[in-house]
Amino acid sequence: MADRYYLYGIFPAPGPIDLAIDGLDKQPVQAHRLDGFTFLYSEACQNRYLASRKNLLGHERVLEAAMEQGFRTLLPLQFGLIVEGWSQVQQDLVTPHAEDLRQLFERLKDSREVSIKVLWEPTTELELMMAENDALRAQRDQLEGTQLSMDQVIKIGQVIEAALEDRKQTIVAQFREALGPLAKEAIENEPMTDSMIFNAAYLIPWHHEPEFSQAIEAVDSQFGDRLRIRYNNFTAPYNFAQLNQLN
Repeated sequence: MADRYYLYGIFPAPGPIDLAIDGLDKQPVQAHRLDGFTFLYSEACQNRYLASRKNLLGHERVLEAAMEQGFRTLLPLQFGLIVEGWSQVQQDLVTPHAEDLRQLFERLKDSREVSIKVLWEPTTELELMMAENDALRAQRDQLEGTQLSMDQVIKIGQVIEAALEDRKQTIVAQFREALGPLAKEAIENEPMTDSMIFNAAYLIPWHHEPEFSQAIEAVDSQFGDRLRIRYNNFTAPYNFAQLNQLN
């Protein structure tokens, strides 16, 4: 039976050699050097790995272990990647993309990815907006107790929706303005829930994370308890390690 390997990530050689950590299926994580690159892998015991919470965390834990040991420049590979021996890796990845991989390593050198998700409570924000906006509240109050046509319902709904969107963008703009200048690059992703108003990843100089964290806290403090912040300051750079991002 041919060797089958589960791949976690790629590092510039020499990279991590002995992480002393188990990967998926409790298989020991090993390192393999190939043309100036070091691949972290373990023996693949399954034909296909389900994207369960346990498996996803196991994949991420391997990369974080390497980062914690000081190997901060890495290209995380997508979850579930299994190869049939190193000749496949050479043929499909290293030979056609060696220069692209080196460019990505240079891009990520001495940098870290951090991510921020900002959430609010739409119902609470709507109530606050009505309390603060006299004109909008008066327009709504005039319609109470009257028989509304469909056009009137749609119109007032559109006005309220637009005002709420403006409120949202005002908050988002403050985070952009505070965090953008501290980052080398930024990628904004689609919100994951209706209550999420901002979902972004930043590539920042590795040792500047405390400053970045303080900037988030400073903006958040302006809004009291209105916002919930999910901030991840230690993760593999998935958002900035895509071959298709290179020119």
